[in-house]
Amino acid sequence: MDQLEINSPYDGALIKKINFHQFADVDKALDRAYKLFQDRTLWLAVDKRKQILKKLQQLMAESAEELIITAAKEGGKPYQDSKVELERAINGIEIAAENIGQLTGAEIAMNQNAASAGKMAFTQREPIGVVAAVSAFNHPINLAVHQIITAFAAGCPVIFKPDLRTPLSGLHLERLIKKAGCPDDWVQVMILNNEDAEKLVTDSRVNFFTFIGSHKVGWYLRSKLAAGTRCALEHGGAAPVIVERDADVDKLIPAIAKGGFYHAGQVCVSVQRVFVHEEIAEELAERLAKDATNMKVGDPTKADTEVGPMIGEAEVERMKMWISEAEKAGAKILCGGEAIGKTCFEPTVLYNPPHDVKVSQQEIFGPIVCVYPYKDREKAIHQANALDMHFQAAVFTKDINIAMDTVDKLNANAVMVNEHTAFRVDWMPFGGRDASGIGMGGIPYSMHEMTRTKLMVINKS
Repeated sequence: MDQLEINSPYDGALIKKINFHQFADVDKALDRAYKLFQDRTLWLAVDKRKQILKKLQQLMAESAEELIITAAKEGGKPYQDSKVELERAINGIEIAAENIGQLTGAEIAMNQNAASAGKMAFTQREPIGVVAAVSAFNHPINLAVHQIITAFAAGCPVIFKPDLRTPLSGLHLERLIKKAGCPDDWVQVMILNNEDAEKLVTDSRVNFFTFIGSHKVGWYLRSKLAAGTRCALEHGGAAPVIVERDADVDKLIPAIAKGGFYHAGQVCVSVQRVFVHEEIAEELAERLAKDATNMKVGDPTKADTEVGPMIGEAEVERMKMWISEAEKAGAKILCGGEAIGKTCFEPTVLYNPPHDVKVSQQEIFGPIVCVYPYKDREKAIHQANALDMHFQAAVFTKDINIAMDTVDKLNANAVMVNEHTAFRVDWMPFGGRDASGIGMGGIPYSMHEMTRTKLMVINKS
C-alpha cells in the first residue's frame, strides 16, 4: 500500500509515515456510514452524544501537550498559537454539545383560512445524512472539530479527509472520540489522494459536503456533487481594513500585526490590505514595520516563536516573486521581503503597491501586509470591495457614525470595529460570500446546516 510521508514544514524532518486509503476503502466507508444513517435504530440518542462529547473534552485536555506539539510540528503554527487552537477546540466541543438541544422546530400557524381550519402543524429538525468533510492544513485541530464534531453532534455519520500535510491531528481526534465511546462508523478519518477524495465527496450516498480550502478546488467539487447534496464551502479572502484619521494608532498597531502575521499569514481572514487616511498612513506603516521587524521567526515548537514557517518551500518562492513584482511596480518595502532558510519568511510591510499587482489582487496567504494611503474614504471602501473575495473586514475609528457607515458599505460577511479581521470565536457565524464561499460556519451554524426541516400537519377533524 502507498505511504504518505508527513514532514515538518520548518526543517523537513520526517514526522511519520502513514498508509493511504484506497478507493475500495472509500466505498466501504460510505457504505457503512450510509447503512448506519438509514437504520434509525442505530442512531445515537441526544444524551449519548452529549456524554461522548463530554468525555472527549476530558480526553483532549489530558492529551493537550501531545496535540499541541503535533499541530506545531506538522502544520508549522507556533506553539503559543497551537495552544490557543487546542483550547478553542476543547471549548468548541462543549459548544457543540450545548447546541444539540437548540436544533428544534416550531409551530406553524394554521386556522388562517378555510383550507387550514381544524389543523395543527409543527416542524422538527432531523440530521441531514452522511457528511463528507475535506479540510485545510492551517488549523488541523480546530478545523477537525468544526467539521467532525458538528456533524456528530447533529446526528450525522461523518467521513473526514484531512489535508495531506497535516493529517495527524485529525487522526488523533478520531482515536479520542472513539475512546470516548463513539461507535466506529459514526466518525471515519481517511487519508486519500485527490482522485479518491473526489470520488468520496461526489458519491450519491453523501448528503452534505463541507469543504475548507482553495476556491479553485472547492467550486470545482461543488460542480460535481450528486443531485441533492448540499454543501458549505469556506475559501480564502484578501481582508481589507479601513483606518480613519482619528483611529488610535497605539492600539491598532498590535492588532493589525497579529491579524496580519499570525500563523505566517496563512489564515483565510488574515489582514492583507490596510487602507489608511493619508494624514497618518506613513506613520502607521512605519510603526507596523517596526513591530513586524521585532517578531521572532523560527521553530514553531518553541514557546517564544511568534511567526513559524510557510507550509512549503514553493510558498516562500511565491512570496519572493509577488514582492518583487510589487516593488518593480512602485511599492516600497518597509521591512522584510526575504526568506529565512528554506521555509520561513520575514514579516513584510509594503507601502502603496499598485492595485493591479498580485499582492493587491489575490489572496497572499503569507506574512505580507500592504498599506495604502487614501484621501477619500468612499474611494477606499470602493477599492476594498473591488475584488471578488469577500470574507471578513475591519474599520478603525473613534467616530461611531463613521464606523457604522463603513460597516454598511463594506462587502463582507463580518466587519470588525476597532479589531483585526482575523478575530473569531467559535460560536459566531463565520464564512465567506461571493467567491469566498457559500454556507455558514461557526459551530451552531454548521450544526444547523447539517440538519433539515420536516413538517408535520395534523388534521384534528
